[in-house]
Amino acid sequence: MSKIRFKNTSNSLFLATTRKRVDAYFREANISRNANVAMWAKTLFFLTGFVGLYVFILSNVVSAGWMLMLSVLLGMFSAFVGFNICHDAIHGSFSSDKRTNRLFSYVFNFIGANPYVWSITHNVVHHTYTNIPGHDEDIEVAPGLIRISEEEPVNRIQRYQHWYAFPLYGLASLSWVFRKDYKKFFQSKIGEQEMNHPRKEYFNLFFYKAVYYFLYIILPLLILDITWWQFLIGFLALHLAEGLTMGLIFQLAHVVEGTDFPTPNPDGNLEEAWAEHQMRTTANFATHSKVAAFFLGGLNRQIEHHLFPNICHIHYGPISKIVKQTAQEFNIPYIENYTFASALKSHFIMLRRFGKEA
Repeated sequence: MSKIRFKNTSNSLFLATTRKRVDAYFREANISRNANVAMWAKTLFFLTGFVGLYVFILSNVVSAGWMLMLSVLLGMFSAFVGFNICHDAIHGSFSSDKRTNRLFSYVFNFIGANPYVWSITHNVVHHTYTNIPGHDEDIEVAPGLIRISEEEPVNRIQRYQHWYAFPLYGLASLSWVFRKDYKKFFQSKIGEQEMNHPRKEYFNLFFYKAVYYFLYIILPLLILDITWWQFLIGFLALHLAEGLTMGLIFQLAHVVEGTDFPTPNPDGNLEEAWAEHQMRTTANFATHSKVAAFFLGGLNRQIEHHLFPNICHIHYGPISKIVKQTAQEFNIPYIENYTFASALKSHFIMLRRFGKEA
């Protein structure tokens, strides 16, 4: 597999102009690119909700039925903590203080995922080789079952993928907890990135996984007044809620109508600059929704996030106007679905196109 190179990587006038205007926005407004008061309020809300739900479930003061409902809510809050806090922290955009970012990135372990592995698969590989089949492993949800590229062979079962894909997304969190992190960690290569881990990351992987298994499996079985099968239902409900929330949000940003899945030429070259590649492979959705802005941690504004991952998502609203205007001036696509429902419909159409209609 050839190493991928972007044409005119250092000469993207679009990116240079956009950066200049965004820099001017922060300079003239005299505000930090990192977390502000609103971001800290969000952080307090989601962490309090996350810890509070976990403690309340383990308190044994509610019935099994209520525990199940609270488990679903805990799963959703786990995803929201990942979206709003850990994602920014691992990108280094939450704070200008590296220790603060490191502290909040460790929270990722307590929602079942390894921050070090994520920093490689997401920060490095996905953000560089977005939507490039065979390189961007973030879009490979279930190889062989879900087809999202013209380059992939078609099989019979994929004719129905637009129906079964959504339940499969619900398994994303379980895969992360028990399989994905281990698999990625011990791969020799992820995308273009060679794997050569520091020794401490071997310890961190197994130690924090053990902590997670203790907190979410062993401890509940020891102290909750429920049967093993009731626990199993609750545990699965938690992860199905978390997985579906994560899976949908990530897919709606890259696998919708209008986004490209480019293939490099035999020499490994892509005939566009990196920033233009990001604009053609990434989409926004529900950008006018205050609910989406609060709960999704800027992931509904993926265009701004991909161009400026070092800026805290709390600022994406204002800078999106700059990015959109600049894209129009340079005749570069700015892909967006105005509502969550329209993005969901568009994703469904893409799944059907790559499956049944292939």
